[in-house]
Amino acid sequence: MANNIDPFQTAEPAPRIVAVSLQRAGHLYNYLAGDLGLRRGELVVVDGENGPQVATVEIEPHEPALTLDLSALKPVMRRVESADLAAEEANLEREARARRLCLERIHERGLPMKLVRVSYAFDGRKAIFYFTAENRVDFRDLVRDLASALRVRVEMKQIGARDETKVTGGLGPCGRELCCSSWLRDFEAVTVKMAREQGLALNPSRLAGMCGRLKCCLRYEYATYVELRKGLPAAGKRVQSVKGNGKVLRQNIFKQTVLVQRDDDGGVVEVALEDLVASRPPGRPAS
Repeated sequence: MANNIDPFQTAEPAPRIVAVSLQRAGHLYNYLAGDLGLRRGELVVVDGENGPQVATVEIEPHEPALTLDLSALKPVMRRVESADLAAEEANLEREARARRLCLERIHERGLPMKLVRVSYAFDGRKAIFYFTAENRVDFRDLVRDLASALRVRVEMKQIGARDETKVTGGLGPCGRELCCSSWLRDFEAVTVKMAREQGLALNPSRLAGMCGRLKCCLRYEYATYVELRKGLPAAGKRVQSVKGNGKVLRQNIFKQTVLVQRDDDGGVVEVALEDLVASRPPGRPAS
């Protein structure tokens, strides 16, 4: 039987995706790029959680990973047009008015909440009010007031301290702009264990960031410290070395050495890994 396949027929090009953010240093969302030759930094309109939204291209069109489910992705609607920018400008004015109104209503009702940000949907039919609070807040009457005055759908969203700091921004103790508001897109868990592993004093005032939570930068070198500690005997462990046997007092992570207090004369010597004979003298119990 003759083969009907055209040898000159070209395969259909693989779909490409583009990663965009909906706010500065925001989470990255994947969309189908189609045939748009988008560049990093360009503004586009995408179909977001609350309808059409203006987004910024962060990663230019590229082939997706084989494990990515393309059927769940939406296409980029279009590049931003002058009408879209005008709508965004009008929404900024609406957000400023809505913020002032909401602050007045919160003060009048004595509600235990702090308004952080107001965001209007692209079509101007919905306003989202982001706030922080220590406990649950009954804001039903507030929502009715705002919806009646603004004539839009109103949604209240409670956010955490880290999200609040990301929105408001500021300078960290290092003198640089906060990581969360300048480049850190997603928050990951930060624990006291990370501070201990790096030999930092457990002083809350020094370990806490602008948000009052543990600094995100405690994660940055944590994996390196864990890896470097693996070959070093822990403090309190008894070791044998060419410089004398004794107990480990302290580790020097970056020099890859330990300070050992010798059993025979009580002197303290710095011992490198290659100087260690064994982790514990034969017949001597662990201390």
